[in-house]
Amino acid sequence: MASIQDRLSGRKDGSGQANVLGPTSSRLSTPPTTAPVAPQPPEEGGPIASPAGVPDLWQLKRRLQRRLVTELSPRGDAMGNQVRRRIEGLFEEILDEEGVLLSRLERARLFEAITADILAFGPIQPLLHDETVTEIMVNGPFQVYVERNGILEETDIAFEDEEHVRRIIDRIVTPLGRRCDEASPMVDARLPDGSRVNAIIPPLSIKGPVLTIRKFSRDPLTLQDLIGFGSLTPQLGDFLSACIRGRSSVVVSGGTGSGKTTFLNVLSSFIPASERIITIEDAAELQLHQSHVVTLEKRPPNIEGKGEIAIRQLVINALRMRPDRIVVGECRGSEALDMLQAMNTGHDGSLTTIHSNSPRDTLSRIETMVLMAGTDLPLRAIREQISSALDLIVHVERLYDGSRKVVKICEVQGMEGDVIVLQDLFQFQHTGFEGRRVAGRHVSLGIRPKFLGKLEMRNVHIPPSIFAGDEAPMQAGR
Repeated sequence: MASIQDRLSGRKDGSGQANVLGPTSSRLSTPPTTAPVAPQPPEEGGPIASPAGVPDLWQLKRRLQRRLVTELSPRGDAMGNQVRRRIEGLFEEILDEEGVLLSRLERARLFEAITADILAFGPIQPLLHDETVTEIMVNGPFQVYVERNGILEETDIAFEDEEHVRRIIDRIVTPLGRRCDEASPMVDARLPDGSRVNAIIPPLSIKGPVLTIRKFSRDPLTLQDLIGFGSLTPQLGDFLSACIRGRSSVVVSGGTGSGKTTFLNVLSSFIPASERIITIEDAAELQLHQSHVVTLEKRPPNIEGKGEIAIRQLVINALRMRPDRIVVGECRGSEALDMLQAMNTGHDGSLTTIHSNSPRDTLSRIETMVLMAGTDLPLRAIREQISSALDLIVHVERLYDGSRKVVKICEVQGMEGDVIVLQDLFQFQHTGFEGRRVAGRHVSLGIRPKFLGKLEMRNVHIPPSIFAGDEAPMQAGR
């Protein structure tokens, strides 16, 4: 029989079935003479399906939550510790009424499971506190995966049923003025710590409600953290810091889960505190520490399909807010045109991210997104806008071993005929494997970027040794 701790946390037993607050451990009562069958959640008002003499904790938990919601919902004025104390009082009261005998440890674990469901995010709450977990993927009520060190692994955590997952989704999105129901079965949101949340429910999701949480560190990663992880070298860090301080316009490109937003957050930390920064995102995720930061977030349509405020509208509005820098969390549509125009009209030094597979693919993606704006611009005009607006493309990838690295830094040098000229400045050279880890080093290609003169005019100097090439190899990434 599964332990009380496993059942209270929604973990699965050895057979792979979710216990979901099943019967308590056998030492609470006389062990049954036959092998116990794990009870299924009963129908509303149905009989308790438990072995003889063993209290049904699942039904007890449901009954407690229903009663608590009935008592608290009309008031809505109790928060935090006050609600927790009321839950505790009601919890003890129901246990006394039911005559349920639990040890002090079992009472504490049951109480924590109930409060996690009512005040926090249910079975996944421990995963949100786990610093080693970077992503949580709930695939229906009985399958939860996490990502650790870039590798996916299945957990033994499960929800009670689909309705349980829906309640957790509602608890996340409702405070943000969002909704996830049959009329709007997809939603993007964020947790209070900035972690990115996506939810999709039936009928779009056949397997049941699917919840994906990309966690952000409570303390935002710094350049030194990325150097320690081997994502880049100190020399690359110094180069990128100088580019940001010198108002070079930078695009961070890469695939899904490659660390673009994290890297954008690190780059944004190099913007001088004296400048006015406006960030624009689908769901506010960037964690900038400068004092003069204005955060804008797009608004989805209401239940009538009206009232939507798109990223493009926010970019246009930001130009009227006297920004020194505009940081767009991700360009994925027609806002790319307005972002290019901003960079070409006095807002150089702005930053954004783009989904792509290579620096050259990044340029093609920008062209496509500009065409999505519905403007009848010739392709050459679009490419001229891109070449004059952008200075640098930093491409990041998640490698085979799950590590995220800067694999290329390219300068956008201008136009030759109808083609935008890209020049690689730095790259990650893959040399093989050390066990399961990718081995390699970051190297300079020995080419000095053309925009160094612009940096010098802004009193930003880059040591020539950074561009020395293999004659003075850069510190290898781990």
